[in-house]
Amino acid sequence: MSALARAGVVAAVVVGLDQLTKHLVRGGIQTGATHKVLPGVQLVHVRNTGVAFSLFSGGGTLVLVFTLVALAALVVYFALHPSRPWLWLPTGLLIGGAIGNLIDRLAHGAVTDFIKLPAWPAFNVADMSITLGVLLLVWVIEGRRRDAH
Repeated sequence: MSALARAGVVAAVVVGLDQLTKHLVRGGIQTGATHKVLPGVQLVHVRNTGVAFSLFSGGGTLVLVFTLVALAALVVYFALHPSRPWLWLPTGLLIGGAIGNLIDRLAHGAVTDFIKLPAWPAFNVADMSITLGVLLLVWVIEGRRRDAH
C-alpha cells in the first residue's frame, strides 16, 4: 500500500471515529451536562467555536480559513516528501482531525467537544488526533534531520 493510501486510511478512520463519537454525544448528552466516568475524567457536551482545546473561541471565519490553509500546507508538504518514512502517519492523523472538526463547523456551526480532564478544556477525538499528529510530525522531521548529520 502506498504512503498516500496509508495516510488516507488513517484519515478516514479518524474522521469515522470522530464523527461517530460526536453523534453519540449530541444524541445522548444535553449541552452543558457533565457525567463522571472515571476519577478525573468526565463526559461533557460542549459546543466549541474555537480550535483545538477551545483556543481562539469565537474566531468564526478566521478559524475556518486557518483550517483550510493548514490542510493545504500539509497536503503540499506530504506531496513534496512522499518517500519520508512514517510521514504518512502524522499526515493522516492531522488531516483526519482537521476534517473531523471541519465537518462539525460546517454542519453544526461549532465543534462538539466531550472529554474533560482536570484543569484542561474539553476536547474530542479529532483534537487528540491533531495533537498526536503534531507530535509525530516533529518526531519524523527531527529524526530525518538527525539521520542527515
